[in-house]
Amino acid sequence: MTFLLDDPSPKVRLALAEAIADSADAPRSLILPLAADQPEVAYTVIFRSPVLTDDDLVDLAARGTAELRGVIAARRQISPGISAAIVEIGGLAEMLILLDNDNAVLTPRTLRRIAERFGHVPEARERLLAHSALPSDVRHILIEKVGQALALSGLVRAVVGGERVDRIAREACDTAAVEMAGTSPQAELPRLVAHLRDTGRLTPAFLLHALVSGRIDFFATAIVILSTVDERRVRSILSDGRLHAIRALFQSAGLTQELGALFAEGVLLWRSERTRLAGGDVADVAQDLLQRLAQTKAVLAGSPAVRAILEQLSIAERRRGARAYASQITRKAA
Repeated sequence: MTFLLDDPSPKVRLALAEAIADSADAPRSLILPLAADQPEVAYTVIFRSPVLTDDDLVDLAARGTAELRGVIAARRQISPGISAAIVEIGGLAEMLILLDNDNAVLTPRTLRRIAERFGHVPEARERLLAHSALPSDVRHILIEKVGQALALSGLVRAVVGGERVDRIAREACDTAAVEMAGTSPQAELPRLVAHLRDTGRLTPAFLLHALVSGRIDFFATAIVILSTVDERRVRSILSDGRLHAIRALFQSAGLTQELGALFAEGVLLWRSERTRLAGGDVADVAQDLLQRLAQTKAVLAGSPAVRAILEQLSIAERRRGARAYASQITRKAA
């Protein structure tokens, strides 16, 4: 068989490759030369051979063409290391093959990298969103990609106007992120919070929106990460702590004294409304809390920036409530 490696006819070498490609006992001295042969011969071995190690496949992916990487991405077994390598050096076609391969092991980091590189492509977004274990931070990246695509659309900008499109896209992405904060599993919240912080999306307005909308687990997780205070202690202060302890906690999270007072008032109002929040009437509670919060002494004595945050959130909640009402009426009419 070794002699056949030098046969001038590619049909002979292809026959050899097909004969030993599925064997785990095939000698590496045969498999490796065949994997470096012309495409028809090489792809047979690369796609099927269990003899090829992760290092072999990563090396082949780095040196090979897009077609070769596509063959690797379609293998029956793909380890996390191979998937990560293909994601880093491959193109869109290889990514789509990898996402379609149910046997490919994709870690959260790899999924995130795919979203960062190809989240602007509809086909990639569709496959990522269909993934059963897609982390919340990756979903948020995809939301941002959709917002960017809409904001950059020449037609949309011409019809709506550049500045207004940017504002609408930003508000829509923030609203979607707040909704995600309330539906993500508890175990994923630290990753989501860290992602929002690193991308500059974990703003005071966003945190306040999460608080008054009843995303308490997310809000508590965010305060834990921002303040580095023990989670049990944070939850205890938010649930039963006195006013001065709440303000001190928010200041340790990096909020100014004015914002700390605002958030402390929000926590106290939330406590008084936790029965309604538990009943699921979150939209009404959020609007009520914002209205009451806007009338507190902490806000009246605060800066214009603080009042602007409340006004922005109040408008967003009114619009969200109006859309929900219109949707409900439409369903009833149908």
